[in-house]
Amino acid sequence: MKSPVQHSFTTMGTVVTLIAPHATGERTFRRAAETVEHVFRREDRRFSRFRPDSELSRVNAAAGRWVQVSRPFAVLTQRSLRAAEETDGLFDPTVLPALAAAGYDRDWAEVEARGDEEDEELAAIRREFTALMIKHSTACGAWREIELDGQNLRIPEGAALDFGGIAKGWTVDRAAGKLPNLGWAIVNAGGDLRVVGTPPRALDVGIEDPHDANVEALRLGLSAGALATTSVTVRAWGQGNHHVIDPRTSLPAMTDVVQATVWGETCVDAEVWSKAALLGGPDILARVSASLVLSSGEVVTNLPAAGDEQVPA
Repeated sequence: MKSPVQHSFTTMGTVVTLIAPHATGERTFRRAAETVEHVFRREDRRFSRFRPDSELSRVNAAAGRWVQVSRPFAVLTQRSLRAAEETDGLFDPTVLPALAAAGYDRDWAEVEARGDEEDEELAAIRREFTALMIKHSTACGAWREIELDGQNLRIPEGAALDFGGIAKGWTVDRAAGKLPNLGWAIVNAGGDLRVVGTPPRALDVGIEDPHDANVEALRLGLSAGALATTSVTVRAWGQGNHHVIDPRTSLPAMTDVVQATVWGETCVDAEVWSKAALLGGPDILARVSASLVLSSGEVVTNLPAAGDEQVPA
């Protein structure tokens, strides 16, 4: 069997890849690839917190006041608020101030370039800032005070939205929904992926080890739906800092789970629950289909491996 055809590009701080059967016509595949790329670049312009002209930046700058937002922005805001309720606040779209205080205050390439070398005085300022936010309850949990009336939105003063991963998953879903008939396809945004159509057999999907990108922690058989992975090792810097904020402490999460991979009917669902699973621990397996890599290296899962029963069961 010939290998599938692929098209990759970089946006939203990650590599996005469209994968389709080799038999897909060149013109059809090119049109599909252009569609996926257009959708991702459009939503990056809308939701990037690193673009001063993005809609997200405009909304955050207007904290405390009512603003009119686009319909997609309102839809994702509503979905984020529902996700926060569903996960009892483990998913929180208002973690941005805490994330910035932890050091993720600029584009990831700049944070990565800074590496582990951070001025201690600056680190102390960040710790003091985080403590101040917690005292005034603006670090996390402000989603409960967000008001959304149709396309009119008000976030509380001192709060800021960061859709981050959920925007990526939402964009995967939107791109998947606009694809022409390719038989089957995968839209993959840095490991957050969705299967489109019906593959002739379960597709083998490798989940990398959180400590070694060259090693697989497990391999799944995926026939439908979506997967999303949240890890504390992928975007990490300094001493114990990473991009997964625990809303209960407003600090980078410290749990026994270092990586959570969740299956969902949509990529948004999988993305939301992958964060909740990392923060909630193995007990979350009673609610979702997931594989958790623990700090001990043990893999706890209720997902079938490749070659076994297909995912979803």
